[in-house]
Amino acid sequence: MASLNQRPSTDEFAVYDPADGSVVGMAQEMDANTLDLMVGNARRAFSGWREQLPVSRRDALRRWAEIMRGRKEEFAQLMTREQGKPIAESRGEIDYGLGFIEWFAEEGVRPTGEILAPHLSGSQGIVQQIPIGVAALITPWNFPFAMIARKASAALAAGCTAIVKPSPETPLTALAMEDAAHAAGLPEGVFSVATSETAALSEQLVAHRDIGVISFTGSTAVGQKILSSAAAGVKRVLLELGGHAPFIVLDDADIDRAVQDAVGAKFTTGGQDCLAVNRFFVPETLRDTFVERFVAATRKLQVGRGIDPQTAIGPMTTAAQAESCREQIRDAVDQGAQLAFTGTAPSGNCWLAPTILTGVTDEMRIAREETFGPVAAISTYSEIGDVIGHVNRSRYGLAAYVHGGDLDRATRVAQQLDYGMIAINTARMTGPPVPFGGMRQSGLGREGARHGLIAFTETRYLCICSN
Repeated sequence: MASLNQRPSTDEFAVYDPADGSVVGMAQEMDANTLDLMVGNARRAFSGWREQLPVSRRDALRRWAEIMRGRKEEFAQLMTREQGKPIAESRGEIDYGLGFIEWFAEEGVRPTGEILAPHLSGSQGIVQQIPIGVAALITPWNFPFAMIARKASAALAAGCTAIVKPSPETPLTALAMEDAAHAAGLPEGVFSVATSETAALSEQLVAHRDIGVISFTGSTAVGQKILSSAAAGVKRVLLELGGHAPFIVLDDADIDRAVQDAVGAKFTTGGQDCLAVNRFFVPETLRDTFVERFVAATRKLQVGRGIDPQTAIGPMTTAAQAESCREQIRDAVDQGAQLAFTGTAPSGNCWLAPTILTGVTDEMRIAREETFGPVAAISTYSEIGDVIGHVNRSRYGLAAYVHGGDLDRATRVAQQLDYGMIAINTARMTGPPVPFGGMRQSGLGREGARHGLIAFTETRYLCICSN
């Protein structure tokens, strides 16, 4: 685990608390040679890990999860300090992430493969799913624990070894997970963490000859670069990229229920979530009622340090992301949007008060770009068909939300949306059994569910002749 309260040196970088800028701890600034040794170690470990019985890998993953569950409060406090999210959300994220480890531990022992009907005389065909090799897992700062847990548990259960490259904003949670993996007795090289403050190390990891599969969660722009780099080695690439989630309120929706879900789908993690709502579409006839109740509910959210148990919205993790949101707000207001609500927040570059905009139109940046912050954009409509056509033309296609009183009608609307995940009359939809992923420029492949395990395997066919 990274040492705390040290001064930066030439081979370390500082990790800062976004709430006040204080140093949370230090992480190693790894160079290309160190990374090469780490990948080589993972490659050697793969030979033994893939040959372990699935039940042995299951037991190892269970021990890892058990140790981290016992250190839950320590992990939560660390995550809140380096990421900024409310402590209750950090605790919830740990439970959520451990659910993936426990789920994939069991999924990895279930039989896979096929026995084919003979197509050649005296032969038998067998189809196997075998682990690809060393997996590079590049994770973001918004969910420092859960993203690693979801990716790594699937990779390890499939028989791969894994190298995690966490965001430089939140490497300490990853290093704590590595420490727990060692305590659980995972063989050396099975789960490793590579840290760096620059993008160069990620680029070297993606391009390394011994990396067989890459799983990345982050922006669409970076995902496109990874896809291009991986193409040279024809490597398997799994991408969970940006989103621009619409929240569609139908004219027969239960407004109080819709508002409750709107607050959760917009402001959890301070809106720093690829599933967070970017734009609300509300019938013209319900506009005033929805906005009034949404503002009233948002006004109750306390903004402050994540460590305060009363806090609902913490600081933005980076000052750059906070400024990006401010620019979107200014652009929208300059083009005619109205500020229906602006809350209060402490002073500082990483702080941004929850904001609600009405009268948002297609020309505004916030209507096209991912916001990734506590800014809600509301538009009105008269014809639901126009909304469906509009949201399906987005370059993103990760998540969408539909609220309606007639469940059959709401489901019909949802089925016309070209999005990977759609929540109907709820703000919650993800978990271990769910194939998490999107369409268009929101990514490639799926995480979670059986799909998430198979993603780390290759298909091999054996033709066995008996004579």
